[in-house]
Amino acid sequence: MSIPGGLITPIIRKADEKTLSTISNEMKDLASRARSRKLKPEEYQGGTTAVSNLGMFGIKDFAAVINPPHATILAVGAGEERAVVKNGEIKIATVMSVTLSTDHRAVDGALGAELLVAFKNLLENPMGLLV
Repeated sequence: MSIPGGLITPIIRKADEKTLSTISNEMKDLASRARSRKLKPEEYQGGTTAVSNLGMFGIKDFAAVINPPHATILAVGAGEERAVVKNGEIKIATVMSVTLSTDHRAVDGALGAELLVAFKNLLENPMGLLV
């Protein structure tokens, strides 16, 4: 996240074990404390991956640069309505671009591709989480 004087990457630990609402609340707290420069070092050091969301600024797509020591960063672009073909018919759908940058010294690109496939599947079928 951007703060006066540069960027900082607060860490959500064990995100895979948390609900989206818990992650959202934790991120809001970390963001607030980051802006007031009250984060502890363990709250911004030691992460493995990051998410960069320029979509909230209307940016369609971009490639994010990995911030060491992270191994990956997910660049999330803005969702926008586009014409798409589904079952031979033109439909309107909200589409967004997501780009994963990986440091191949730490993460095999094929694993990164598997992550993107899983991410895509969850976005297209969020109820699949309940199955």
